[in-house]
Amino acid sequence: MTTDYKTVLYSVEDAVAVIRMNRPERRNAFTPEMLTELNDAFHRAEQDSAVRIIVLTGEGPTFSAGQDLSIFTGEVNATNVREAIKTYYKPLILRMTSMPKIVIGAINGGAAGAGASVALACDLRIMDEDGYLLQAFSNIGLVPDAGSTWFMARMVGYSRALQFCIEAERISAPRCLQLGLCNQIVAGSFLMHKAMEWAKTLAQRPSKALGWTKQALNASMHSSLEAAIDYEADLQALAIATQDHKEGVMAFLQKRAPVFRGE
Repeated sequence: MTTDYKTVLYSVEDAVAVIRMNRPERRNAFTPEMLTELNDAFHRAEQDSAVRIIVLTGEGPTFSAGQDLSIFTGEVNATNVREAIKTYYKPLILRMTSMPKIVIGAINGGAAGAGASVALACDLRIMDEDGYLLQAFSNIGLVPDAGSTWFMARMVGYSRALQFCIEAERISAPRCLQLGLCNQIVAGSFLMHKAMEWAKTLAQRPSKALGWTKQALNASMHSSLEAAIDYEADLQALAIATQDHKEGVMAFLQKRAPVFRGE
């Protein structure tokens, strides 16, 4: 376990980078320092050729309670709020969603406010069966931020997204599974075991193809069908030249399991 950070724990195991938010005494609430360190940890994992899958989770019983409001001891105004979102949240969310490596969110306990935004920025989510997502912003007279409106509208549709956001309804893990907001739910005591099992399984797949698939799906959400097909063609031209493609074809012909190396 790497302790290079003050608010984040970072480790690598079997091609899986594990990033743990480490402010359990504050329910992993975000500060500028923590957001900066998270962004750096994701950049580190992205640049490490030995890392093929990333798992994000929180230390303690809570994934993240969102923004740490206790740090606002001075004047809070429109300018510094706007700049804080653009300076700290935006780079992290954009890195998570654009990087060519799959990010699995292991959602332990609650993910509220900006914590829900970060959870939704993960590509895949496995949740503690007692966990929940909560768009808590309206409870304190605020608007969802850090990408929450974008994620929610695309994942559950406008009307449901609006209702969850304006009513600040807690969305239980079983409901998240039903709505497509998460992929799996498990007992909390097995969460990291199952998350790592999933991550290690994905790490054995052709990581370049997985990353390009992620990019194609993200691009398709704001492109025409014609543009999507063109982008798929461009990515396929890259994929067909990889060693993993050659290995996949050879393994198929030889009737054996492929051994992908991310090359």
